[in-house]
Amino acid sequence: MHAHLLKLLDTKFASIALVVPVNQLVDLIITTLAFTLLGLILFALAFWIIVKVSPFSIRKELEIDQNTALGIVIGSVIISIALIVAAAVHG
Repeated sequence: MHAHLLKLLDTKFASIALVVPVNQLVDLIITTLAFTLLGLILFALAFWIIVKVSPFSIRKELEIDQNTALGIVIGSVIISIALIVAAAVHG
């Protein structure tokens, strides 16, 4: 396996070659889908908590009043959750 990989890396197409066994590819796809689902659930849960905890209408503040500060806070919560999910994916 290693000799085949080294031979492949010596070719001119080494920069676009990706050698992954099929059984590992299936595991990677399943893991990616699981973390994607987990991330979407966490994003929805965080937004739902923000909507329920806030004493005002999030939709009105963002759309009609164009509250930039609220948009930044919600965006920072989403980015922080994305960082947590990315760290979990990376290991």
